[in-house]
Amino acid sequence: MSKKKVVQNKKIQVTVGLNEDNLPVKMNWAADDAGQNQQEVKAMILSLFDKESMDTLRIDLWTTEMQVMEMDRFVFHTLKGIADTYMRSTQNTELANEMRQFVTYFGEKTEIIPKDA
Repeated sequence: MSKKKVVQNKKIQVTVGLNEDNLPVKMNWAADDAGQNQQEVKAMILSLFDKESMDTLRIDLWTTEMQVMEMDRFVFHTLKGIADTYMRSTQNTELANEMRQFVTYFGEKTEIIPKDA
């Protein structure tokens, strides 16, 4: 059996509630395998790689109640996750470690993590 044959489909759903100015005020997500009902979130970054154009399609949204310090923390954890994903997918230790150095710098500058003494 081919590993590329689809044997089942799963759904990930994102619902965005907009105010009268078309700004996100409430966001929820749910997934078939998440084992939970919809979960409310304040921000999301969705990146999709288009196989035809070889470009990345992105949706970045955050609610009107998202604080700057929360966005700093969100971006810090997102960058950290991207560095980890890059390492797992490419095994490029050198570049992944350089990315992690920037993540540490970002975390220190935004005071998410303490500066090294």
